Amino acid sequence: MILASVKVIGVIDLLGGRAVHAVAGARAGYQPVQPIAGVFTGPGDAQALARFYIDRAGVDAIYVADLDAIQGGELQIALLSSLCELAIPIYVDAGVTTVDAARRVLTAGAEWIIVGLETLASFDDLAAICAALGGDRVVFSLDFRDGRALSTTALADDTPEALTMRAVRAGVQSLIVIDLARVGVGAGVDLEVIARVRAAAPPRVVVMAGGGVRDWSDLERLAAAGCDGALVASALQDGRLSAGDVARARELPSARRV
Repeated sequence: MILASVKVIGVIDLLGGRAVHAVAGARAGYQPVQPIAGVFTGPGDAQALARFYIDRAGVDAIYVADLDAIQGGELQIALLSSLCELAIPIYVDAGVTTVDAARRVLTAGAEWIIVGLETLASFDDLAAICAALGGDRVVFSLDFRDGRALSTTALADDTPEALTMRAVRAGVQSLIVIDLARVGVGAGVDLEVIARVRAAAPPRVVVMAGGGVRDWSDLERLAAAGCDGALVASALQDGRLSAGDVARARELPSARRV
């Protein structure tokens, strides 16, 4: 059976308590998200940006990245909790590498926990988190930069296919493929790596893409590559993807088969 539906997921990157505009993974230079006309007036207002995604763009879910926690700082628990109180499912990426850290993020109200390759020390840690919380609550993020796995461990030498299979064996049921070099620069999605991950993953595993989605045509390309969802920020904020686009993405015929 061919599965239809590509979810559009609005992205909020948090740094120092503010929503910031991610550009090519160069976090030291991230600036607060600028006001959107008729929506909010203060730069970096994460709550207002979330409401824009929900009320104006009609997204299916929101992905929140706590960049402070990802870089080894304190979890922005109060802000995360307030975003998780919104009437929409929330993915939270907060540099989780242990069961205790994952439970803390779940307690804040997250629907799904992101475990990222960038901060993962071992797939044994990922397996422990899946065993404790359930693989359906854990999403593994295959983090790349310019097509190369982003890790400070030997995992950086693994191919996308090898990383995919190791994550699946650890118990995850969903994957995100993201290339930080493509984030916020209008470069388009890396269809080659996404296609390799989709081909390596069992059909039952959900595959989503992040980094570089520019417009409707990119959503069509992702659907053709078998993607089930797309993480989007800039294209929603500046109107290149409209609420109508988000709605009709749910009817895109996906190449994924089960």
